[in-house]
Amino acid sequence: MSCNATDLSVLLGPNATEAANYICGQLSVVDSKFIDAAFAIDTTYLLFSAYLVFSMQLGFAMLCAGSVRAKNTMNIMLTNVLDAAAGGLFYYLFGYAFAFGSPSNGFIGKHYFGLKDIPTATADYSNFLYQWAFAIAAAGITSGSIAERTQFVAYLIYSSFLTGFVYPVVSHWFWSVDGWASPFRTDGDLLFRTGAIDFAGSGVVHMVGGIAGLWGAFIEGPRLGRFDNGGRAIALRGHSASLVVLGTFLLWFGWYGFNPGSFNKILVTYQTGTYQGQWSAVGRTAVTTTLAGCTAALTTLFGKRLLSGHWNVTDVCNGLLGGFAAITGGCSVVEPWAAIICGFVAALVLLGCNKLAEKLKYDDPLEAAQLHGGCGAWGLIFTALFAQEKYLNQIYGNRPGRPHGLFMGGGGKLLGAQLIQIIVITGWVSATMGTLFFILKKMKLLRISAEDEMAGMDMTRHGGFAYMYFDDDESHKAIQLRRVEPRSPSPSGANTTPTPV
Repeated sequence: MSCNATDLSVLLGPNATEAANYICGQLSVVDSKFIDAAFAIDTTYLLFSAYLVFSMQLGFAMLCAGSVRAKNTMNIMLTNVLDAAAGGLFYYLFGYAFAFGSPSNGFIGKHYFGLKDIPTATADYSNFLYQWAFAIAAAGITSGSIAERTQFVAYLIYSSFLTGFVYPVVSHWFWSVDGWASPFRTDGDLLFRTGAIDFAGSGVVHMVGGIAGLWGAFIEGPRLGRFDNGGRAIALRGHSASLVVLGTFLLWFGWYGFNPGSFNKILVTYQTGTYQGQWSAVGRTAVTTTLAGCTAALTTLFGKRLLSGHWNVTDVCNGLLGGFAAITGGCSVVEPWAAIICGFVAALVLLGCNKLAEKLKYDDPLEAAQLHGGCGAWGLIFTALFAQEKYLNQIYGNRPGRPHGLFMGGGGKLLGAQLIQIIVITGWVSATMGTLFFILKKMKLLRISAEDEMAGMDMTRHGGFAYMYFDDDESHKAIQLRRVEPRSPSPSGANTTPTPV
């Protein structure tokens, strides 16, 4: 609202100046209240989204616990807790500053260490909390790849390094107003006139976590017993499909904060006085997220049925999550029908990556590198093919003639930007996390001993099992079998039923 007392006084007659000043003063008060309400609404929306994203840590914990053998349950759940705890401190001290410490250069941020000078007009505590939840999600992805054979100290080191440095640098490149490839750059010097479009993190979060896990699992090598002497893959199945399903639904629920919440604000109008506003875009983003996951789940269901002859619930859960990881990058800039294509192809990418991993004797207990790395990369390419110009202009600023989806008539410049994003993320994470895991291996801090691995880390490293269980091996099968001993023949010579001993 705006009010000019001089112009208004002409219309008011006697005592016009005093009346005009009074009216304008009251309107200014009302205007300030509207501004305060807008800040409160947007901050509440962002905080609620942050809580949803943080709830995904419980989903990761349950998914990981169900996907490993029972003898490693306590270990994997403890690593998920420490991803959040260590990530919280290191993201507070360094990560948020490296990611969003503006003004800075195109490579790394340099302000807000330890949240110094927060809050500002563009950065508040709620934004830190939301971005921290994203950072620890990337660390949680990596922990699944190296499960069941990694020393506890290695988890602490990699989680701190990833959340405090590696991930923040990538998020600065693509999400900060200073990032060299960011579509939010304020100087207008955009990569290929568009910047790399990764709305909620198919590359920034999922590829970073997946590629870090890829190097960790590759340098460690497969779990004992995963491949026989002839190189044939042997399934080391997780102990609880129930926990896998529970974790998947919790992640699904949290994804509605992950993707729609990435708008950061909801009270933004696109066309004043109409239903056209960011609230509508938030709803569309939730719909595209849902459709991609559902399509990927069904595609995986029938795909695995054709390949293995079974209706496998854990495979369907992974397919669902692969669809979510893929749509994350373009969820806000595509139409709902395009999300169905995204989910369908994401399931095929996951199935193909799993086949390739098996042939290369690569062992990832949660398929995290294939799911988040492979499907995340597909999500970036999908965005370059199907992004709508009008949605890009609504979210990233109105730029007439902006490059958009190739299949939508927008040319190939956005595709070029997306391919560059895939290349630089792969190179950066490989150079940093690959080197870290290699150093940990040389220092004998990465993998546990073969004896501890066979016995299980719950007993050897954490003082006891999560709960009583029997492993699916021959020794415990023998315990479960009932031994029987035949009775002496009866006087009549009739045979009798053996008596259990």
